Parts: sequence; structure tokens; C-alpha cells
Amino acid sequence: MNPSILYRDDAEETPAPPQDRLFAPQALPSFRVPFEGPAQAGGEENSEAPDFFGDFHLDQVVSKILAGREEYDLAAFFYSPLGEAHVRYRQEVCQDLDNSDVADRMRAFAERMRRARSFLRGMSQIETPFFKQGWFLDAAENYWAAVTGLLDDLARLPLRSRGFKGLKLYLEDYARSEGFVALGREVRQLRTDLAGTQYSMLIRGTRVTVGPYAGEPDYSWEIEQTFSKFRQAEVKEFLTEYRDLRDANHVQAQVLERVARLYPEIFARLEACYSAHNDFVDPTVSNFDREVQFFLAYLEFTQKLKDAGLPLCYPEVSGHSSVTSVESAYDIALASTLAGRGSPIICNDFELAGRERVLVVTGPNQGGKTTFARMFGQLHFLASLGLPVPARRARLALPDRIFSHFEREERLESLRGKLDDELVRVRDMLEQATGRSVLVMNESFSSTTLADSLFIGGQILGRVSDLGALCVYVTFADELASLNEATVSMVADVVPEDPDVRTYKLTRRPADGRAYAMALARKYRLTYASLTRRNAL
Repeated sequence: MNPSILYRDDAEETPAPPQDRLFAPQALPSFRVPFEGPAQAGGEENSEAPDFFGDFHLDQVVSKILAGREEYDLAAFFYSPLGEAHVRYRQEVCQDLDNSDVADRMRAFAERMRRARSFLRGMSQIETPFFKQGWFLDAAENYWAAVTGLLDDLARLPLRSRGFKGLKLYLEDYARSEGFVALGREVRQLRTDLAGTQYSMLIRGTRVTVGPYAGEPDYSWEIEQTFSKFRQAEVKEFLTEYRDLRDANHVQAQVLERVARLYPEIFARLEACYSAHNDFVDPTVSNFDREVQFFLAYLEFTQKLKDAGLPLCYPEVSGHSSVTSVESAYDIALASTLAGRGSPIICNDFELAGRERVLVVTGPNQGGKTTFARMFGQLHFLASLGLPVPARRARLALPDRIFSHFEREERLESLRGKLDDELVRVRDMLEQATGRSVLVMNESFSSTTLADSLFIGGQILGRVSDLGALCVYVTFADELASLNEATVSMVADVVPEDPDVRTYKLTRRPADGRAYAMALARKYRLTYASLTRRNAL
């Protein structure tokens, strides 16, 4: 059985083709689902963040999502987008986990697995054989409880996804396997037998004698009562513990060794169980334990957005159509920061239909144009991960590549000027982009003259239109908003009565930068009235 559960499709009868590799960055290799369309070149799961992560502030988002889950090494899941069939498969799993009861049971499973891993890690630091075997018993007991508890939960929970149904089928077979049955039987019997062992200890000076229990009185209660008057109230512990208490000290080790001599049959079975099952964790169970954290981490992060009244949805996705329609979308990075402060989040709509491919965004400075551009990129990338996106409703094309071109500081080591560097970056983007790519360009060539910006921008948008790629182009050059039939004009609005006040809403209408001339004139005291007053002084 393939070790991965949430990334395979046992319901499909047609096997995945051997070249089942989607667009680069590569889909996770364990996610074996037949997909539609030609295979694209790709590699394994990505260990490095895509180049656009910083521009879209997705690095901030992922950092918040992964906080506290470092042990699972989940970053690669957020770096590796998928194709259409894979996305829909993940959406099903995510929708099951939207049920709080399902999510809670997965967390209970994860906690048992975490305890099992903790004991297994501790075993590597223990040298005393019997103590090592005791920690093995604790690890195996927690693991067995995790698997059987998960199987019981899967049997009663309202699950619809192929992922969880496949997991249930696998665990049913695994729970009946000879090795797992033997592990559970031996662990339970050993736990019962060890709990029933009794022995006596005679302490005389520095000498400790361990012998069989012969009905001697138990002085534990008397000793506890004698010293109870010295007990203090619970206080905060400020001491730092340096010594690893996982292992026994030499006295405890010798006591346990002598107890083992009193019960040789039980401890012989413990040693045999350890030898036979010390590699008891099933790879599929282990992989599921990690994979489900990817979903839980994201859903817990977005729950805070839901609590703030913000919408999230599972987008309709297509790897072939470029039709795009989004309602009430927002910048998820900005929202995650502002939601905690109780600040309002502005949502926006946009649509591309027919031959439309390019959104040219214009308007006043600090009017929400860059935020809109980031949001556009975030929506497409999060959709390609099979996750809910920050919008009330969304229909999105799945890109083969995503590119961003945001303003960069001039780098002296490149020996190029800022304009030259920007042109090189754009050339590289256009050489790699296809008709299924998404490009987000934010105030590119803003350092040039208006004439140069219009010429360069017109050439770039013409090339993007010829490719058929989807693009957001934020610019101060209004003329580009009506370049051709592929371009759609989006304008950042201001309050009509007071153009100095931004609404952060963008509407689909022709660009008209002149509407903000008076606002700028008032801001810098360049109106006729201001100049007249200043000249009169």
C-alpha cells in the first residue's frame, strides 16, 4: 500500500500514468490521482518557497500557520501547488475537516501519536535495557490506541472524501494484520502483568535489598503522612532542569534489574516483544499523521478569519478555462493582522470573461492597488493547493506558473541600473510564461518617464495578451487600461465628496486620473486659491 492516504485516490479504477507530474513546482509524489491534460515537467515536492512568496506576503501567512507545528516539517506542502484533479481531491478532504467533530478526532489521534513519538525519541537517549523496553511499551501502547481509536472514529464520522474513505479501508486491513494484532495483544498482556508485579525493598544505610513480596506491611502511606507537614503550597518552578530524567539513575537501574530476576518470564516476554516489534510504526499511519496536520494548520488559521466575519470558500477550479469570477475577496495576509485588532477588512470583486485576460489597475496612491494585486496572486496560489480561499465565491483558473514583478531596490552588484534590471526580470518572466500562467506586476517601471512607461507597458501587455496569460498590472499610466480587448480597467475609488479619502474599493470602470488632480493640488496647496493666498503674503 502506498504510504500516503490523503494524497491518493483508491476510488479511481484507472491507474495514474507513470508520468503523473503536474506543472512545476511539482505536486507531491505520494499524491497519486489520475489527472486530465498533458503531463508537465516537474520534480519532487519543493523545499524552497516560490519566488513570489515575499511579494504576496505568503511568507508571513505560512509562518503564522506553521507556528507550533515545527515537528511536522510542513513547509513543503505550502510550496508545492497541484493540478486540477489533485486540487479537487484535497478540497474534499478539507471539507470533511471543516466538520469540527472530524477535526477534533484527528487532533485526538495526533496527540496520541505525539506521545508515542515522544517515547520513541526518548528511547534513543536511554541506555538501561529494561527502561528502554519500558519506554517502548509506553510508545507502543499509545500508538495502538491512536490507530484503533482513529479507526473507530472513521467508522462513525460523516466522511465523504475519497481520502478519508481510503484511509478507513486501509486501517481496516491494517488492524486485522498479524503484526498489529500481535502487538496489541502482547502490549496489553505485558501491561497487565507488569502492573501485577510486587516486590519488597529493605533499605539499611547505603544498602538496598530487593526481594519477593511476602505480605510485608506497606509503609508508603505512613511515610507520606509523616512528611506531609513539610509540604508547601504549589509554587511556580523557577529552577532549570538540566538532567535528562528519561533514563534511570544507577540505583533505580539496579533495583529494576533485581525485580526482573524475580519475574524472569514477564521480563523475558517484554524483551521478546521489544525485539519483535521495535519498528512498529506503519509508514502509512506515520504519513497520515503528518499530512493531516497540513489541513488542520490551515483551517485553524482561517478559523480566526471566520470568527472575524470574513468569508472563505472552496473555489471552482479549471486547468483549461481562463474564466475568472471572484466575489468579496481580500488580502489574507493583511486580514490576519487586522482581524486581531478589530479593524475592518475591505473586500473586492473582479471578473474576466471571454477574451479578457488582463486587469489594469489605476487610481490614487495608497488606494489599495498593491493590496489588490497581492490578493489576486494569493487567490490563485491557495486555490492550487486545494485549500479554501479568502473570498465569498470564486471561480479560478489553475495556473501552470505564477510570476510576480514588484519593485526591488537597486542592486549594485548587478552592475545594472534599476530600469535595466526591471527589463531583464520581465524578459525572463515572459520567456517562461505560457497561456496558463498568472502574472502580477505592481507599479513596474514607475521610475521612468510617462512616455517610457507607456511604451514599455504597452509592449509587455501586448505580449501577455498574445500569450493569453492572466495578469494584474498596477500602473499610474491610465492609457494602458484601454490598450486592447484583453484589458479590463479597475480603478481604486475615493470618496466623491472628498477625493483625499480612500475607500480601498476597486471598481470596474474606465481610468480617469484627472479626477484626482484636485485632490493632489489641495494636498500640496497648489490650487488657485492656495497659490493666490501665498502670493498675497
